[in-house]
Amino acid sequence: MASIHEGNQYREKALKMYPWVCGRCARDFSGKNLRELTVHHRDHNHSNNPSDGSNWELLCVYCHDNEHQRTLDTTARSGIDREEPEAATNSPFAKLKAMMEGKG
Repeated sequence: MASIHEGNQYREKALKMYPWVCGRCARDFSGKNLRELTVHHRDHNHSNNPSDGSNWELLCVYCHDNEHQRTLDTTARSGIDREEPEAATNSPFAKLKAMMEGKG
């Protein structure tokens, strides 16, 4: 797997490979606001920079922050101990057969 390691070289390459559009909100970028378009690593591994760009997607800073926050939230929730719900003990139709036969 070929990798690009230095600084923002992967960003420069991604900007050459992909349209300047956020992959989430579809906002267009050009000129001065291009600095708000970031490279998101799909597998969250910033060292995984294949030369074909398959681990990258362009996201605006807002969508990029949201993506990482969702990951943090999911990770935090998975660490919470959850109690198993108690089994239901009520049986609302327990006497139904007897009632239908006129015994109840």
